[in-house]
Amino acid sequence: MRNSTIRVATFAGPGAEPVIRAVPWPQVGKKAALIQIGACGVCGTDLHILKGHWPKPLPWPFTLGHELGGVIVEAGNEFREDFMGKPLAVGSKVMIPPLMPCGHCYYCVHYPQQANKCLTPVYYGRYLGFDKPPHLWGGFAEYVYVDLDMLPGTKVYKLPDDMPLRLGALSEPLTSCIRAFNRATRAGGFAWGDTVVIQGSGPIGILAIAAAREMGAGRVICVGAPETPRLQLARKFGAEATVDIEAIADSQQRIARVRDIVGGFGADLVMDCSGHPSAGPEGIEMLRDGGTYVEMGQFTDAGAIETSWHRICAKDLNVLGSWGFTANDLPLGVAMLDRARDKYPWLAMQTLYPFDEAGVSRAVKDAMAMKTVKSTIVPWPELV
Repeated sequence: MRNSTIRVATFAGPGAEPVIRAVPWPQVGKKAALIQIGACGVCGTDLHILKGHWPKPLPWPFTLGHELGGVIVEAGNEFREDFMGKPLAVGSKVMIPPLMPCGHCYYCVHYPQQANKCLTPVYYGRYLGFDKPPHLWGGFAEYVYVDLDMLPGTKVYKLPDDMPLRLGALSEPLTSCIRAFNRATRAGGFAWGDTVVIQGSGPIGILAIAAAREMGAGRVICVGAPETPRLQLARKFGAEATVDIEAIADSQQRIARVRDIVGGFGADLVMDCSGHPSAGPEGIEMLRDGGTYVEMGQFTDAGAIETSWHRICAKDLNVLGSWGFTANDLPLGVAMLDRARDKYPWLAMQTLYPFDEAGVSRAVKDAMAMKTVKSTIVPWPELV
């Protein structure tokens, strides 16, 4: 039997503590659905937003959280299929991404492979303020609301019926990694058997290791910290070697160590998943001449550093940015998780937290302190 109210967590601004609020159970529209959230990961972007790094105005207070897996508990009579045409009904397991391209703006129409740069996207867990009814616009909540009449750009994706919701909650961040490698492939910078270095051993770095291996990398090395729990898990995910930036604090020594591991000339591809501005100048020196550097970690503006672009020219490098994903990329993340669900210790990434003010606060703080790989908020333990 349903409750008369739903609990959601909001933040009033950078540095604020979460506040749990109660909102009325919504009237679900004909093209709408109410999704009970089984698990929602704390993303690095959530952390950067709470540090004040997001470069655009935000509608404080609002509900953070966009890496979610849930179950449809109510649906309107015209809410029948997901974005890819798969049938949906009450009881279907689904995920929703944060960035949902509108499909009609200049970039969506003329450059669909760059629809991630949509000019008028629907943005869950970020640009929908708490004040907008029915107030259920983010993943740090018991339920999230989707409505294709209210927000026509909304995208929902079906998860396999037998996929644990904890696993489904990893599909959005994994998709970001897949798109980054596909960007490199299309640019001629990533091929089967290539040697890959991943900078960063947080959740995106760990998922990038799995994506690299699934997409054909011959060797994968991870540069990051701390050893426990992150670098240990990186090796379990398939990194043949790790370089601890706490044990090797000097940048030049780290570069030399990576080049020694990969065999002198350097890696074919280096991907930044760290979110630290210093990664770029260091990472390009880990590349062989003619190699490819993919920057996907600077999703928010963590600041600028001094660098010499001469090195990019002199080393004849490909340098690519990869920002999020498009609507058509999401099924790739779901499919990879489904296909490789038994190959990697996916759930070992996650540290679970209860959905209350103390639990949400601790999930965020532990992620910031790198005590966890993927802090994951679980509003309904029985669902996961």
